[in-house]
Amino acid sequence: MSIINEIKKYENFNFDNYCKSITREKVLSILNKASLTEMDFLALLSDAAGECIEEMAQRAHLETQKHFGNVMFMFTPLYISNHCSNVCPYCSFARQHKISRKHLSLDEIRIEAQNIAKKGIRHILVLTGESNTTATLDYLKNAMSIIREYFSTVAIEIYPLDNSGYRELVASGADALTIYQETYNKPLYEKLHKGGPKADYLFRLDAPERGCVEGMRSVTVGALFGLYEWRSEAFFSALHAFYLQKKYPSVEVSVSFPRLRPLAGEFHVEHPVNDSMFVQMMTAMRIFMPSAGITVSTRESEEFRNAVARLGVTKMSAGVSTAVGSHSEEPSTAQFEIADTRSVDKMKSDLVAMGFQPVMHDWNRRYIL
Repeated sequence: MSIINEIKKYENFNFDNYCKSITREKVLSILNKASLTEMDFLALLSDAAGECIEEMAQRAHLETQKHFGNVMFMFTPLYISNHCSNVCPYCSFARQHKISRKHLSLDEIRIEAQNIAKKGIRHILVLTGESNTTATLDYLKNAMSIIREYFSTVAIEIYPLDNSGYRELVASGADALTIYQETYNKPLYEKLHKGGPKADYLFRLDAPERGCVEGMRSVTVGALFGLYEWRSEAFFSALHAFYLQKKYPSVEVSVSFPRLRPLAGEFHVEHPVNDSMFVQMMTAMRIFMPSAGITVSTRESEEFRNAVARLGVTKMSAGVSTAVGSHSEEPSTAQFEIADTRSVDKMKSDLVAMGFQPVMHDWNRRYIL
């Protein structure tokens, strides 16, 4: 069994017709179930479920309290290279854009890590553009060895690797993997990604599982919302996460719902996702996968993140910049504009004011080595 086979089951499925068949009574009956099937999850994405959003929010809040209490895990990204071989039209780092390119030396990585660590953050997400000739595997291994000195959890969001690549990065200090499929619609995927590491749909789709196999403690999946119809993308994101959680129960599986943000260049958003849609798919995800992590990033505004914090969110970033070198010197071009610019301290105080316990450090791989 693989996620490819799971997705193939729904290649010709009519999502719109199914959602149109769902009634309010059906939605309420699903909300009374102890556990949901994947088709129950899809029903919670219907228009009828949209009219029951208050009931969904209440159930999502209860499930979150049950599994996570009032804890909110905090992290920040560390961009170390923005060189990229891809031609994605929706990303500033894509090779066709004339932007300020930057690739940190190992000494510069250490300085960036030190400056971030001073803020109290111990969960870091290391990002690069997708250029395996610039951000080589050896470069990434050396970066992990430095960064793990300052952080208890080192997550990576880079180009997809084969099994041996993930195995080597885990040995060097990485213990979490974030990789978005961007869109699960294969024809659209191939249209948007005509060059670079992203051109191979299936290799990317299998990457989270390769990470699980090779020892990643945590894996985050999802789509980039705005590229394709939101119900389809939410469904396949959930299907992907559910598959991984069932097959690798020792791995902490998380989902994120990033929405397209302004970038360097022009890109028309064909399928905009409004706040109501976002809340609906996020609460549906929490009810479907009560123990999964859910991340809401600074792509969303301060006001919106505060409003949805109680509806299933378990992870939030703070003190964010999407530019390389931004924590120690003049930064390069940002990958995209962020909407929530709160510092780490401001984010912590706001979470406490809302009744949350901000968690900066809950895991240390050194203790199990």
